[in-house]
Amino acid sequence: MILLSFDTEEFDVPREHGVEYSLEEGMKVSIFGTNRILDTLKTNNVKATFFCTGNFAENAPEVIKRIIDEGHEVACHGVDHWRPNANDVFRSKEIVERVSGVKTRGYRQPRMFPVSDDDIENAGFEYNSSLNPAFIPGRYIHLNTPRTYFMRKGVMEIPASVTPIIRFPLFWLALHNLPESIYYWMTDRVLKHDGYFVTYFHPWEFYELKQHPEFKMPFIIKNHSGLQMAQRLDKLIKHLKNKNEEFITFSEFVERKKV
Repeated sequence: MILLSFDTEEFDVPREHGVEYSLEEGMKVSIFGTNRILDTLKTNNVKATFFCTGNFAENAPEVIKRIIDEGHEVACHGVDHWRPNANDVFRSKEIVERVSGVKTRGYRQPRMFPVSDDDIENAGFEYNSSLNPAFIPGRYIHLNTPRTYFMRKGVMEIPASVTPIIRFPLFWLALHNLPESIYYWMTDRVLKHDGYFVTYFHPWEFYELKQHPEFKMPFIIKNHSGLQMAQRLDKLIKHLKNKNEEFITFSEFVERKKV
């Protein structure tokens, strides 16, 4: 089973590198990238889960509608990606459900930072995917957390996939920079070991970042971005489909594992 997901947020990465960047500019980048992702998924006839910020939902309702109309799941990803607040778990659910017209069942904290388990449960979420169980300097130190799904009270925790033993993270940055054959090999190893694979990307990765030096983004983020990233995603999907793997939403995963 493949749990393919996208953190569908306003583009704010330049701000991490000291570059002022408005919400309006960030939305243009993310809307472009999300539509490019949706085109790739539609071509391959696979489903995914889109974790959307409140900002993205309110500023791109037509894209939210396309996500739903094409059979994907909409979940929550906070409100303002750059400025998280303590009550964002509740506000995110209210905003995304109001814009989309559908019930949201899952949550992912911006940048996969810690989030209140009580808030997740009290907001009525059925799953939380806010854990990358790896060591990434300056970001995550999660070598002692579970690396596969587990229950915390009534909520299913669904971490991003990492390789067994050494816990090499197989998220977006890995597909940008590893030789594709190595990424496929590690993905196949996770599938054999765990029986499922969870990964995530962002819409702005599918924008031509290398054409914008003013963003001051590091090479490892810009590498294979834009159309090249769409091609890499397309080839990854085809590789997994050729292995007869099934692409399902996070909610479908929860339903199957709770039986």
